[in-house]
Amino acid sequence: MQLKQLPEDFQTALPILKMIEDAGFEAYFVGGSVRDHILGLPIHDVDIATSAYPEEIKNIFKRTIDTGIKHGTVTVLMNDNSYEITTFRTESGYQDFRRPDKVTFVRSLTDDLKRRDFTINALAVDHNGNVVDKFDGLADLKNHLIKAVGVAEERFHEDALRMMRAVRFQAQLDFTIEGKTEQAIADNAHLLSKIAVERVHEEFVKMFYGQAWKTGFADFLRLGLSEYCPDFQGQTAKLKKLAQAKNIVMNDETMVWTAVGFSLGLSGEELNQFLRDWKVSNKIREDCQSTEKMLRDFQHKEIDVWQIYLLGVKNVSRVESLCELFDITIDNKKINEKVAKIPIKDSHALKITGKDIIDILKIKPGPKIGEYMTSLEKAVVTQTVTNSYQDLASYLLIL
Repeated sequence: MQLKQLPEDFQTALPILKMIEDAGFEAYFVGGSVRDHILGLPIHDVDIATSAYPEEIKNIFKRTIDTGIKHGTVTVLMNDNSYEITTFRTESGYQDFRRPDKVTFVRSLTDDLKRRDFTINALAVDHNGNVVDKFDGLADLKNHLIKAVGVAEERFHEDALRMMRAVRFQAQLDFTIEGKTEQAIADNAHLLSKIAVERVHEEFVKMFYGQAWKTGFADFLRLGLSEYCPDFQGQTAKLKKLAQAKNIVMNDETMVWTAVGFSLGLSGEELNQFLRDWKVSNKIREDCQSTEKMLRDFQHKEIDVWQIYLLGVKNVSRVESLCELFDITIDNKKINEKVAKIPIKDSHALKITGKDIIDILKIKPGPKIGEYMTSLEKAVVTQTVTNSYQDLASYLLIL
């Protein structure tokens, strides 16, 4: 197969390929960028593989960075762009089920493609747009299949995270996992426990960003991967409720973790600990707890205007989407009316300052000033008092 036209990102990088080839080596565009272009999807990163060894690449280009030189990767800087150039390589000895103990540089593209995870990612394109397809990746793209390169079990023993990548690609591309690959995941799901939580976390969240996240998540449960993830042991029945929920767009990490926590019935400190176990950042943990509280309030028909204000309009929209996901009936009109009536957008809009409070109450600066400001802010938001200096000063005196 030959591409009718190279995508713009490839055309921009063609001088890189030409310089490598002029030096007597082979060079190809490889991996996800090739896959995504053939599928008509946007390209995110352009990766280049070459028969040139790292030191040879550094001799060809003036500006380089040793990004991962032990594993054959050198970043080349050219025309305000950066490109990762990786030497063809073979790998062996995966004692930690994640990283190879030994990397050997080779001159053969075929040997390099053999170590890739799935056939749809084992495609290469030369400078003329000719597609190199050694493992029927084009056919699998056409048939919407996620299929391991070679023996699936061997690929998952090399890197157990590939099992998570399988369900992530399934969700992202709306593909089906090929039979032998699927069976190998089920047989080797236990190896996922060998992988750092942070790495599993990354693939787990990306899975929910996919157009077919329900399918990917359902297979994540069905194939037993969930049993080797933090706090999911014995929770399949609860998690299935999420897999069977309505299909909405999951477009941020807070939405993903709130949905998962809610399906497990977690709130408060239990939710916080669950998120800690998954190595979720402090900021997202805080957002999840606020979002989960409002979700439960909405579930019980309680609309707290102060809580809405603290969350912000974006988060209210997120909660409304989660209500749709879990089929929770809410009065959107009433919520929107309350949002519209909030007199201020933030504390900066208050017609009184911390200095004013010090002058009015004749007190010294300290933490108490912040407490007074919060009380006044809440009074304005809940329309207990109007946002004028005189009314706020009078209200301050009776606090």
